[in-house]
Amino acid sequence: MSAEQPAPEEHVEWRRVHKVTPVLQAWKVIVAVFAVLVWQNVETITELWDDRDSVNWTLVLLIGGGVVLLLLLVLTVYSVLSWRMMRYAVGRDAVFLHSGILFRQQRHARLNRIQAVDVVQPLLARLFGLAQLKIETAGGGGSSVVLAFLKEDEAQRLRREVLDRAAGREPAAPTDGEGPGEATAGAPAPAPAVHPDAERELLTVPTGRLVGSLLLSGSMIGLVLLLAGLTVAAVATGSAGPLFGALPGVFGWGAYLWGRFTGGFNFRAAISPDGIRLRYGLLEQRTQTVPPGRIHAVGLKQPLLWRRRGWWRVEVNVAGYSALENQTESTTGTVLLPVGTRGEALTALWLVLPDLGVADPKAVIDGALEGEGEAGGFLTSPRSARWLDPVSWRRNGVQLTDRAVLVRRGRLNRALAIVPHERTQSLALTQGPLERRAGLANVAPATVGGPVSTTAHHLEAMTALAVLGEASRMSREARHRESPAEWMERVGLVPRRPPAAAGPVDAPPAGAPAPGPLDAPPAGPPVVGPSPLDAPPAGPPVAGPPLGAPADLPPPAPHERR
Repeated sequence: MSAEQPAPEEHVEWRRVHKVTPVLQAWKVIVAVFAVLVWQNVETITELWDDRDSVNWTLVLLIGGGVVLLLLLVLTVYSVLSWRMMRYAVGRDAVFLHSGILFRQQRHARLNRIQAVDVVQPLLARLFGLAQLKIETAGGGGSSVVLAFLKEDEAQRLRREVLDRAAGREPAAPTDGEGPGEATAGAPAPAPAVHPDAERELLTVPTGRLVGSLLLSGSMIGLVLLLAGLTVAAVATGSAGPLFGALPGVFGWGAYLWGRFTGGFNFRAAISPDGIRLRYGLLEQRTQTVPPGRIHAVGLKQPLLWRRRGWWRVEVNVAGYSALENQTESTTGTVLLPVGTRGEALTALWLVLPDLGVADPKAVIDGALEGEGEAGGFLTSPRSARWLDPVSWRRNGVQLTDRAVLVRRGRLNRALAIVPHERTQSLALTQGPLERRAGLANVAPATVGGPVSTTAHHLEAMTALAVLGEASRMSREARHRESPAEWMERVGLVPRRPPAAAGPVDAPPAGAPAPGPLDAPPAGPPVVGPSPLDAPPAGPPVAGPPLGAPADLPPPAPHERR
């Protein structure tokens, strides 16, 4: 973020954050300073307590109260000055934030670089009915702009305004009963009108299922086994040293599981005019909106202990979430479904990729999720790979469809990665010394960073080379994008517009070339997706073959039109 001012000819409205913002941002510092003072003066406090009968407590309370009042006075002055020096504005090309008292800081997030806009409510801010707006940009770590703290309704309105401006739309003004303006003659038809808050919820995660998935996870079982082993070691040695020595690791392990729980608590996924809207959080509630076309890869994962329940986890590689400063945010911000049934997992996949580009999608999905060998049309590892990968060499596979690259792996913990051709940034073929000796190679479609691994391991070398060339060609030819207006029609946020009525054809002007074969519509009936009104409601998935027919899946997130 470099310093930048709005253009001189541009008039922007500077706004201020809520007045309690400095206090909410400084409470951690206050607690830390208090803890340090207590720690450094623990001996003095102990001596005072031991001599409590002879200590003049009135004087001690007066001194302590004076120090506290002085600190409160300094904090009040600092809060007032900090609040007055902090302001933000939304311009034509960027969002601006100015802050700082002694050291002034000017940050801006260019609208054409915005990747995601989240509304976050930490626990303390929720008590005041406040929220912060976090704008992620394509600048790597430290490039986000955080507007904190705002009233919750103001943060939601500002989120819509930023997303509208980033999409090239005029921000939706509050309607006071006035009718729509008249269309300009000759101008293209406007996009379907839709309320900015219109959304349709598709996925929810019950708390019981979330807890069960954590109890059946390898992390939880590993933690229980570790604690049991440490307890046995402590009893055998007659010392609690092993337990205390392992406390940092146990706390870190527990923090990871706690993050998984809070990141999936009250999880809801919906489709909205802005894209896929996710809500989740226990202590800190987050509303995350993934704009159209920011998802570069989708991964479906099934640990071994989830197989009996038929549960799956869906993760994505999202532009803007690969280099977050907070590891917890980068983990929870890339989850499209923490845990769900197979039908719900395919619904989440359908939000991103509605069409696999194959004639028999059911056979491909069955082979991708549960199959081995050449099931579903996958290219798999040869027998020579069993020495390098004795457990899952039959499970490794890759398939190229008209729309995406499918990479399958894992026999114990199943995993499927799907990369749309238009999102492939580059393709790589790699060989280690052992793989080169066995005539094997790996093919990796490169995407933005994230939890989804897209490498197809241990393919026959010539097969890997052929896959590399074909995937490169398909990636170059993938040019189709779906506009936000078309996406809103398909997912049911607005009714489908009827086709234009056929009227008399005007004679072409003199000298105009006669229409050629390229001007004629393609032969055959147009391919029409499922009616958005027929999409299954949120709740238990509809029984039937997934991806077998268009009605089996609900509609995907929009893709940008380039």
